[in-house]
Amino acid sequence: MKDTYANNCKTIPAHGISYMETLEGTENWRWGMDYTNGDLYEAEDLFRDGHEITSNRLIFVSYPEGKVYEPIKAGEGQYLGRPAYSQGGIFCLLVDFRASVIRILKCLENMEGTEMVIELPLDTVKDCYNLMLDTEPLTLVRQGHENDFQIVWPESGDFAIGSTESFYFRDGDRLIFSKWYEDPYYREETVIRAYPAGEVIEEIRGALIRMPDGSKWILE
Repeated sequence: MKDTYANNCKTIPAHGISYMETLEGTENWRWGMDYTNGDLYEAEDLFRDGHEITSNRLIFVSYPEGKVYEPIKAGEGQYLGRPAYSQGGIFCLLVDFRASVIRILKCLENMEGTEMVIELPLDTVKDCYNLMLDTEPLTLVRQGHENDFQIVWPESGDFAIGSTESFYFRDGDRLIFSKWYEDPYYREETVIRAYPAGEVIEEIRGALIRMPDGSKWILE
């Protein structure tokens, strides 16, 4: 056999998925998704305009073994969002536009299926723009177009955020946001808000990042 560069690489049967990233909170899993109809909110727009929605695919790859798992086979009119890892479990977000529901699913330990965590009416949210699962603990949130932020589950809350604020993650009873300025040079700050009411507790100069071991660094 001719020696090629590929002979020295592990081949992962991703079947068209060309990008993977580490599942936040664990070093043992990578995940990848295709975007048949774009992001979740773009698929929603297509459905509302009367188009048929072909579901995207979500795969998980164990590291370092490289074994591929696809625990959810979504159907027509369904679309998947970004997964999340929380307290040893892998959770998935699925929106069924035909049934008008949002489902949070937990992957089985063998990764060969899922179990239902909760099903919510789709009209719980204005739309699916930036609808995402985050941690810790597991939380479903939405950041809208108009500087509005919504906690969807397990509690509920709505509050306004700054025009340059973006949600980063939940840390217990704190919600972490990043905020950028150009005055005149670009810089970032970290905004700490209370969960679930959203009042500002603290503003920190610099960008906050999470490290693989759970520690946090501030880049001043």
